[in-house]
This record gives sequence, structure tokens and C-alpha cells, in this order.
Amino acid sequence: MNTNSETAPTSVRGPLSIVVDYDLPFPPEKVWRALTEPKLLEAWLMPNDIRAEVGAHFTFKTQPVAGWDGIVHCEVLEVHRPYKLVYAWKGGGNGIKGYGHTLDTTVTWTLAPTETGTRLRLDHAGFQAGAFAYEVMGKGWRGHVAQRMADVLAKAA
Repeated sequence: MNTNSETAPTSVRGPLSIVVDYDLPFPPEKVWRALTEPKLLEAWLMPNDIRAEVGAHFTFKTQPVAGWDGIVHCEVLEVHRPYKLVYAWKGGGNGIKGYGHTLDTTVTWTLAPTETGTRLRLDHAGFQAGAFAYEVMGKGWRGHVAQRMADVLAKAA
């Protein structure tokens, strides 16, 4: 299982993107489930009420901190089962010490079959240069996401 990453200036919301490729030993249909089924998505990322339908609003919930309620507000922008999922990711707050600003970004997941499973590409676009969120979320996305997702999928029926 490999993780490759790069930084790409691709967003109209902000100039920077976090781009990471994950090689997973599962077919795209199974990886798609980890991105779109609330219980599976929660097991590797955070609690949510996702519905993979264009126009659907959903949230991710994490631990609140001073200045932020811990809720990420999302809207599904594009769905091409089981190869592409795009959603708006908005959250954070200007009152969080050292955080910098609220987020108005876009998450794009692209799945491509490989000989051994799926190449999953994350493009989280719209960050401002030098933003704390860009640095922290970049480390998170590049961290143990592939292994956490693989562990969840290995147990999924």
C-alpha cells in the first residue's frame, strides 16, 4: 500500500491543493463504499451523515474547540459511481487561535482500477498559502489514511 503526494495550485477558492494518491488492494466498488457509506466512512475518518447524491447536504463531526463547533458542512457536487465523488467542505472559524480562517474548500476523490486494486486520488482544493489548516490537514491526509481505510475495508463484508 503506497501513499504519494504533491501540492498543486488548482482551486478558484484558494491557490493550494492537498493531493495524495493511495494504492489500495480492493476493487473500486469496495473503496467507493468506504467513501459513501456513513458507518464505513466514520470508521476511518469521522462521524457523518453522507448521502452520495448531487445536491445532498451532510456533515462531518469532530471534537469542538474554542471558536469552532467541530462541524464540517458539506454539499455533494458531483457523483460518478464508483469513480468520482466531489463535495464542498466548509468549516472552521476565524476565532480559533492560530487557525487562520474558515475553510471553503472542495474535496475530490477519484478512483481508478489497477492490477492490484484501486488507485484513490484525493484532491482537497482551495487553501490559502500559509494557512494553518493547509499544513495540518495536509499532514493528516498524508498520514495513516490509506492504512485506516484498508483496515476498515478488510473487515467490511
